[in-house]
Amino acid sequence: MFGPPGTGKTLLAKAVATECGTTFFNVSSATLASKWRGESERMVRCLFDLARAYAPSTIFIDEIDSLCNARGASGEHESSRRVKSELLVQVDGVNNSSTNEDGTRKIVMVLAATNFPWDIDEALRRRLEKRIYIPLPNFESRKELIRINLKTVEVAADVNIDDVARRTEGYSGDDLTNVCRDASLNGMRRKIAGKTRDEIKNMPKDEISKDPVAMCDFEEALKKVQRSVSQADIERHEKWFNEFGSA
Repeated sequence: MFGPPGTGKTLLAKAVATECGTTFFNVSSATLASKWRGESERMVRCLFDLARAYAPSTIFIDEIDSLCNARGASGEHESSRRVKSELLVQVDGVNNSSTNEDGTRKIVMVLAATNFPWDIDEALRRRLEKRIYIPLPNFESRKELIRINLKTVEVAADVNIDDVARRTEGYSGDDLTNVCRDASLNGMRRKIAGKTRDEIKNMPKDEISKDPVAMCDFEEALKKVQRSVSQADIERHEKWFNEFGSA
């Protein structure tokens, strides 16, 4: 899965594992890094051996570009190249997984996420058969994300979620979370404005948080929270999708 940052690629991977009812292994380049020679490759082998032992399972590698960027790049260390080679061998081995005692295949699925698909090694790109673009949320998705973020917050009657969703064109899921969080805190900010630390400490908890989130809070939040993904970044992802992506 590839796409701009903040679009929910990691959450999607966890949702896949939950829906499929598989054992979920969440790893990153830091998880597999070691200063000892040969240790990183051994951990890659152990990871896939564990996945087979607990099959059906899902291995999710987050920010895979940092673990398996193009081989032969300038400044590439020998140990990094060995880890990449071991990972390629293990991903190949997933397709030839061993079988259970009853003869059924041990299913191991490899999922990966990146914000920089163009940096991934070509051999790994070939092995990851499905390359799915996770774009920024559309209007309907933004409305639903705003509702989810406001689920535990009291909302005033004047809040127009459609209007907020319309005005957040180009915002990622993380950006929308930040907008909702900032808006929900505006009421508290007004309550404590101009008060000393001791006065704030002595305020009853109910007095600080009793006001519902109003449309004016969203107006203020939208002035402060800007979109984090540039148009150039979106165009680069779309260009890569048209060249290497799959439905």
